Amino acid sequence: MSNLSGTFPVTVADYRGLARRRLPRFLFDYIDGGANAEQTLAANEAAFQQVLIRQRVLRDVSRVDTRTTLLGEAAALPVALGPVGMVGYMARRGEVQALRAARTAGIPFTLSTLGTCPPEELRAAAGSPGWFQLYMLRDRGVVRAVLERAQAAGCKTLVLTVDLATTGLRHRDQRNGLQDRGPRGRLAKALQIAARPRWIWDVGLRGGPHHFGTLQGLADAPSDLNGFRAWLDGQFDASVTWKDIEWLRGLWPGRLLLKGLLEPEDGRPALDLGADGLVVSNHGGRQLDGVASTLSKLPAMVEAMEGRLEVYLDGGVRNGIDVFRALALGARGVLLGRAWVWALAGGGEAGLAAFLGTLRKELEVAMALSGVNCVADIGREQLDGPPRWE
Repeated sequence: MSNLSGTFPVTVADYRGLARRRLPRFLFDYIDGGANAEQTLAANEAAFQQVLIRQRVLRDVSRVDTRTTLLGEAAALPVALGPVGMVGYMARRGEVQALRAARTAGIPFTLSTLGTCPPEELRAAAGSPGWFQLYMLRDRGVVRAVLERAQAAGCKTLVLTVDLATTGLRHRDQRNGLQDRGPRGRLAKALQIAARPRWIWDVGLRGGPHHFGTLQGLADAPSDLNGFRAWLDGQFDASVTWKDIEWLRGLWPGRLLLKGLLEPEDGRPALDLGADGLVVSNHGGRQLDGVASTLSKLPAMVEAMEGRLEVYLDGGVRNGIDVFRALALGARGVLLGRAWVWALAGGGEAGLAAFLGTLRKELEVAMALSGVNCVADIGREQLDGPPRWE
C-alpha cells in the first residue's frame, strides 16, 4: 500500500494526508475539524508534548507485554477505537472494516449511534459488534429501542456520551456547505464529490446503503444526510441530568462507560450510579472551544475516582508514545478517534491494521526504553518530572 508519491504511509500524518486527497472536502472536514477557532483541538494534541519520559538503561526488558484488560475484557493494547459517526461515508462499509481491523489488533471497537452500518451487519461480519455508543435522545422510546437492538446484537459495553447538550459551532462545516440544507449547500457538496471520482466509485456507489443503520426503522429519521441532520438537531436533549443516567442504568444490564467529563465534580456522581468507568473527553475539541486539553485534566479525575472506576482518555492521541504518556498519568487506556478514521479513509482496513500495528510497536519501544515490561508498571515514575502545565 503506497500513496501517490510512491512512499508508504506510517504515521497519523501520512494517513491524514491520504484521507484528505481521497475524501470530498466536507467529509474530510467533518473528521478533521473542531469547534470555532479549533484552539482546544490543537491543545489536545500539543499537551502530549509537555509530558517527558525518563529513559532508563541496563534493565531486563526482554518480556515487554502490552496486554491488559479494558472494562473486564482482555485487550492486546490499552487502546479502543472510539465512537465516530458517519464512518460508512469515509470508507466502503467503514464500520465493518474498522471492526475487522480492531479484531485483528485485539482491541475493542465502538459503534456510534450515528454509524452507517447497523449492529446486525457488524455481528454478521465479525461476531460481536463490540462496544456501543449512545446519545441520550429526546425520544426515550427511540433510546429504549436502540439499546434493545444493540444488546440483541451482542454489545455488552455501553459508552454514553454526556457532553452534547447542544452541538458545538463547527465553522468548517459551515464553510464547506455541510450544514447548508438548501440548494447552495447541495451544489457545494455535489461539486466536492465530483472532484473525488475514486470515492464516488468505491464508497458512493459500492458502499451503500448510506443509512444511519442503528436508527434505521427505529425513528422518523430520513436516510439523506440533510434530512437526518435536521431530525437529529431536534433530538439532542439539553435537559439531561444525572436522573436520566440513573434511568438508563436501569435499562442497560451490561457495563457502562460515561464519556465527556472533564471536571472531577462532574465525575463524582458516577461513583454512586453504577457506572463502570468514565472517559475524560472534550469531544475531540468539537464542542466548547477554549476548554483545557483532556490530558491536563486526566490526573485530577483519576485522583477523584479513588480507583473505584476505570478512567480512560480521548483527544489528541496520535501514536504509541502518547498512549504511554496517558497511562503514566493514570489512564486505564485511551480511545482513538480521528487517528483511526484517517487511517481507514486513507488506507482501508489494511491501512488501519497497519497503523494499529505501528502504534503497538511504538508502545513496546517506549516501554522497553523506559525500563518497564508490562502495562501495569507504567506510572509517574516513568516521567521526567511533572508535566509542564503543573
